[in-house]
Amino acid sequence: MEWAIIVVVLLVVVVFISLTVKVVPQQRVGVVERLGKFHRLLTPGLNILIPVIDQVRVNHDLRIQQANVPPQTVITKDNVQVQIDTIIFYQVVGPEQATYGISDYVYGVRNISTATMRQIIGKLELDETLSGREKISTEIRVALDEATEKWGVRIERVEVIDIKPPLDIQESMDKQMKAERSKRAIVLEAEAAKQDMILRAEGDKQSKILKAEGDKEARIREAEGLRQAQELEALGEAAAIRSVAEAEKARIEFLASAGLNEQILAYRSFEALGDIAKGPANKVFIPSNAIETLGSLGAIGEIFKASKETK
Repeated sequence: MEWAIIVVVLLVVVVFISLTVKVVPQQRVGVVERLGKFHRLLTPGLNILIPVIDQVRVNHDLRIQQANVPPQTVITKDNVQVQIDTIIFYQVVGPEQATYGISDYVYGVRNISTATMRQIIGKLELDETLSGREKISTEIRVALDEATEKWGVRIERVEVIDIKPPLDIQESMDKQMKAERSKRAIVLEAEAAKQDMILRAEGDKQSKILKAEGDKEARIREAEGLRQAQELEALGEAAAIRSVAEAEKARIEFLASAGLNEQILAYRSFEALGDIAKGPANKVFIPSNAIETLGSLGAIGEIFKASKETK
């Protein structure tokens, strides 16, 4: 009997301690009811309860959770059935509201997500649906935020995992994609040929321009060389004329210094004229105004001979 009493007492103590002392892990919280009414929250760590009077209604995980929404078949604006698979990330931020605001907030989140998705997809055509995942996710998140605000749940993110159109439409899209790729390939080839022709024409143009520039430069240099040669030739001729003029000037000055007057010079000129006329093929024409001068040639000759004998 003594051992039985001891065992019973130990069991009562263990049960009492288990009902009195509660250890809550980190990122978890418990909702405590006292006599069926919300009393307080159990925070992480050691918590003391009054047995029988206090009772833990539910424990909530405060970490970000995810809820997979089953694939939903919805109809687009152009009457095409598509299957959409989504996933929702949420977090409990109000344990009291999550406990008493709704019976099952996960189920409620899934239902609101499904209803909102049907409304959104019903306003979009197939092409807009396939390319508008970000838009669909944003609108579902906004609708969930408005509904779950009273539930103590915050929607962190909504992701559209997959959008599957019907098989026949998928085949048509594949054919269209192949045709589009073929078209792009043809366009790219045509663009490459066009660029090649442009580059070739540009190269030919540049070659002709460079050749014309070379010919122009050659002609300019040739003209410059010819000009310089003419200038040098002109300078040479001017120097030669200057030398001849200086020699003639010196001869005239020498004759003048020798005491010869104009009559003697005229006589010498007529003598030279006579020597020229001796040739059988030479003819000399004397102007009429030179006849008077010829009449004095004899006197001029005598004067010249006298001057020569004197010297």
